[in-house]
Amino acid sequence: MKRIAPIVVLLLLALAWGRFHTSEQPPTVASEASIVEEKRDSEWRSGQQVQGDGTVIRLLSDDNDGSRHQRFIIRLDSGRTLLVAHNIDLAPRIEALRKGDRVGFFGQYEWNDKGGVIHWTHRDPQGQHVPGWIEHAGRRYQ
Repeated sequence: MKRIAPIVVLLLLALAWGRFHTSEQPPTVASEASIVEEKRDSEWRSGQQVQGDGTVIRLLSDDNDGSRHQRFIIRLDSGRTLLVAHNIDLAPRIEALRKGDRVGFFGQYEWNDKGGVIHWTHRDPQGQHVPGWIEHAGRRYQ
């Protein structure tokens, strides 16, 4: 028992250290190049900044609760579908967007059982979040 007690104490301390030293703070602003890793969309995890492109398969009505968001669904070449929630209080609306158009994106991915959501496709007025964007027809919206 005397040999097991120190091991148990060490394990408990390691667990407590890991639990209390995880960062809940927003990420610091960094360049796109330092954030984006070359990952297949099957390797994306919630909270990651991701970059990709896809085809618009459905235009949805704006979400006007709180901050207004232009919403549309894209299909990636892998077949995954994503809801894009583009904040139009902080970035310009993509007026000419149509079903079948190709769009590029850089934003924060959040998993859901329908494929996921891309948001933060704009600059952060407080400068606390990595700026994102949507590209459509040669124009970048951020």
